[in-house]
Amino acid sequence: MTLLDRYKSSWTVSTLLAVATIATLFAVVACGPPVRPPAAEHSAKVRSESSHEKLVARGKAFAQVGDLVRAEQYLSSALDHGADPDDVMPLLLRVCFLSGHFRTFIDRAQEYLITHPNNVPLRFLLGSLLIEVAHDYGAAREHLERVVADDPTHAEAHYALAVVAREQLDLVRADRHCREYLRLSPDGPFADDARSSLLESVP
Repeated sequence: MTLLDRYKSSWTVSTLLAVATIATLFAVVACGPPVRPPAAEHSAKVRSESSHEKLVARGKAFAQVGDLVRAEQYLSSALDHGADPDDVMPLLLRVCFLSGHFRTFIDRAQEYLITHPNNVPLRFLLGSLLIEVAHDYGAAREHLERVVADDPTHAEAHYALAVVAREQLDLVRADRHCREYLRLSPDGPFADDARSSLLESVP
């Protein structure tokens, strides 16, 4: 197995860390098992609702019972009808994430960060998904570099940047971020991978 393969196999652990991080971003929502997509007539009903307050209330209610597909529809429609993004977007992001609609999450998170640029946990999660789901290493690097600029002690972001650097065949930059990760988290979940991939081994 190559060093790059080890990074890729370990990245699922980093994604799990990101999942844990999201719990600190948004209010707790009860979640049930995945549900089937709603029927076409239900989608039409969502579009027919014009009151964004009612749409938000319905979206929150569906989220509470674990119907994430309908929750996403109502909350998205609420935004389209003028609901306050500060009230709706955090819950919509959580719903998209928990339902596995990661590409929608990526789009919405990028939109939300325009007006909330200092949300470091969200930016880290976005960067993680840009690597894992979109394979957009350039965009991931931009977001993750912003994370470590705002929080230089964010060890997992340094490791993620090392992953990106490996993908871009920038071994020197990968080495630098691995060393920083080891300095910040010498016994962390990626310590063995980081240590074994250094250009020169360290104790």
